[in-house]
Amino acid sequence: MKVPATVLCAVLLAGCSSAAPGAATDQIVLSDGYELGGYNPVDGYAETGVSPLYDGLYRPAADVDDVLPDLTPALADAPPEPLGENRWRVPLRAGVRFSDGSALDSADVVATYRAVRDPAVASQISTSIAPIVNLAADGPSAVTVELNTAADPRPYLLLGILPTEKVESGPAADWAVNTEPVGTGPYRLESLRPDQAVMVARDDYWGAPAQVKRVVYRYTPDDNARAQAMVSGAADGTNLPPRLLDSIRRDGIQTVGVQSADWRGIALPAGNPFTADVAARLAMNIGIDRGALVRDVLAGYGRAASTPVAGVYGAAHNPDAEFDFDPDRAAALLDGAGWRTGTDGVREKNGAKARFEVLYNAQDTLRRDLAVAYAAAMTPLGIEVRPRGSSWDEIDTRFGDAAVVLGGGATPYSIDLQVHDTLHTRVPDSSPYANPGNFTAPGLDDLLTRAAAAPSGAAKDALYREVQTSYAAAPSQVFLVFLNHAYAYRDLGWRQSAPILEPHSHGVGWGPWWAVASWRR
Repeated sequence: MKVPATVLCAVLLAGCSSAAPGAATDQIVLSDGYELGGYNPVDGYAETGVSPLYDGLYRPAADVDDVLPDLTPALADAPPEPLGENRWRVPLRAGVRFSDGSALDSADVVATYRAVRDPAVASQISTSIAPIVNLAADGPSAVTVELNTAADPRPYLLLGILPTEKVESGPAADWAVNTEPVGTGPYRLESLRPDQAVMVARDDYWGAPAQVKRVVYRYTPDDNARAQAMVSGAADGTNLPPRLLDSIRRDGIQTVGVQSADWRGIALPAGNPFTADVAARLAMNIGIDRGALVRDVLAGYGRAASTPVAGVYGAAHNPDAEFDFDPDRAAALLDGAGWRTGTDGVREKNGAKARFEVLYNAQDTLRRDLAVAYAAAMTPLGIEVRPRGSSWDEIDTRFGDAAVVLGGGATPYSIDLQVHDTLHTRVPDSSPYANPGNFTAPGLDDLLTRAAAAPSGAAKDALYREVQTSYAAAPSQVFLVFLNHAYAYRDLGWRQSAPILEPHSHGVGWGPWWAVASWRR
């Protein structure tokens, strides 16, 4: 039986102090499904303010995983101070030092954010801070921030900060800090190999020193190998696809599913006559049983997704914009749009077939399972979908003619960041994964712009409900599910931090270990 994260955490907090004699250790070993290295905050590492190596100006904080976390001061010394329309002053915490011994000041913050915006740096997250019009030093101990929106500035101020001396002028993917990080976080990198990274607690950290003194990350890309590492005792924790958890649940191993704003969906190509038809896209949204996907593919570790706006956004979420499973209506929509079933059982119109390929990352078993389930669901509607595992190198070149199983929700602590690039018409600096088909419902861009510019409150929530209504009338893709990220871990006698709502990024940097520096005996 799957136990909700909030309930399980309460049980663990009560029981972690009674670990078996001899179990106590100041080291944990985590088996990670994601490659090690790439520790450059300018290129996206720690962009949500969660990292053992870096701090942002603010960081998320919550006691449960079913609410948007509060964004509390980290390197900032206080909440943003309003200076006027869309302008704020952020005082910096005194006495903070980087892991190389240098002192933090406003120049480091300015240099980090300026690099993300520099086209020569080619940061993968430049659109995440696009609302920042200007970020400047206000003496050595504060910065001023100006946005092009009246929204809360804190979601744009979560990036890990680098010392000025480590900021380079070339492409971020080539910077030294990718493998030799220098941050203000509670840990420093002691060693790095392709298969293992070792981080050790800093005695000079500005906050309370970590009691978990050593965290070992072992890169294990194969899902079954990570599961076996837990069973054999070679690992103390790992991330797993939901359907593998039952196979390792036993004495000494705990499992947990953590809510996220991380969605999976089918991005549809503009170069295919069938998927380019808005009626076909609407029919495919109505003709998929999302509840069955949650039950059968996610083993209950997730929720249905019709848009990128999860229920965690409260009044901004529009339940009336969710698609109900109705295969009869889906078939009628296709008939009405002229897509008639041929002798081979596949619909066609003007010589074009309702047929396309759906690509997924071959190393990702969950995307594979979703692709196969989606294809099976389309067959009764007369739509032929051919799933195929591939590499991102190929996938990145095929958005024009193939569907792709995509994920999103990298920056969910702002609804503006969660929604805008996913649904808005593409612009020159859009990520290749942002609305790759470039389908946009009439009037939707204007609604998105107005919603993003509005301050938090009832009016902003109403605009986002209207955004979802507009999208649901002419969907650009088929959102399928929000994931509950699944983890397994061994009780080593720690009083752990409660899980929080997670972004698209997961792995063992999240789950029970997202705030490992705060663990106490």
